[in-house]
Amino acid sequence: MNDMEKGKYNALTDVPGVRVGHTTLYESLPNDDMICTGVTAILPHPENLFTKKVRAATHVINGFGKSCGLVQVNELGVIESPIMLTNTFGIGAVLDGTLKYMLDHNQDIGDSTSSLNIVVGECNDSYLNSMRIQSVKPHHAVKAIESAKNGPLEQGAVGAGKGMVCFSYKGGIGSASRVVSDEEHAYTVACLILSNFGKREESRFFEGNSADLETPDGSIMMIIATDAPLYDRQLKRMAKRCTAGLGRTGSYMANGSGDIAIAFSTANPLTHESDTTINSLNFVRDDSVLMNQIFKATANVTEEAIYNSLKYSKTTRGRNNRTILKAPLTEK
Repeated sequence: MNDMEKGKYNALTDVPGVRVGHTTLYESLPNDDMICTGVTAILPHPENLFTKKVRAATHVINGFGKSCGLVQVNELGVIESPIMLTNTFGIGAVLDGTLKYMLDHNQDIGDSTSSLNIVVGECNDSYLNSMRIQSVKPHHAVKAIESAKNGPLEQGAVGAGKGMVCFSYKGGIGSASRVVSDEEHAYTVACLILSNFGKREESRFFEGNSADLETPDGSIMMIIATDAPLYDRQLKRMAKRCTAGLGRTGSYMANGSGDIAIAFSTANPLTHESDTTINSLNFVRDDSVLMNQIFKATANVTEEAIYNSLKYSKTTRGRNNRTILKAPLTEK
């Protein structure tokens, strides 16, 4: 994982302009219920995302997921909203809150211009979180967006990762970054993941068998960001390389697992309105050494982000008096 130079923070926020925010919900309730969940927001740049869209693509490795907005991203090759992460039953509330935020900041959406495509991803945190209560509300999404910042990134059992389980240990939010370069250029490739998959005996990180937890097959959301000038077809190829990093950890993408990657580039943004009919852009050649470095970095940061989601999480008590232990990991 460490054969390439890391970014300053070893996180998604090493890509210039990218910001991340969390809303974490944790509260004991009667009848052994527990609110143990949250929302994470990824903002590709600090400006208006609707008027200044970023090039993007997605790749579905295994489609047992309830994500929102992926179809239009793949059709048009852009993202025009924050990328939001939450639990499976929080998708609707997060979509509602993000929509409200975007409408408040864009008076023309749905009136004098087009509608809006909001991207929301999820994992099932029902082992620790009383998910049927649907504790995530629209204002939690707004709070995550408004708290988004650059610099060091809080990881582990925070935001959307609060109630997640990975390889029978406490999972959640993890991130990593790498610097790629050739003789003329240097760019950053970074990943943020939401880990919620795998049995202990499947992991390449741990020895021994699972704690026999009756958890679902699980899921993972993988968000890849770069400032390298790539367009949507190339970003689709990049997103596919998350599979290599995920597989290195021991995942075999189980039948009931939602394994989804979203990749975006902050280079060559697309303005919502333009007087020109023809756009032009520069992009990395597919057959270049740099492109192979980008692919290699994508696999590496995906693998390390999963590792970091375990390393930075803490032992967490959830519903029905269940407790998931912190993974016995140290720096690598």
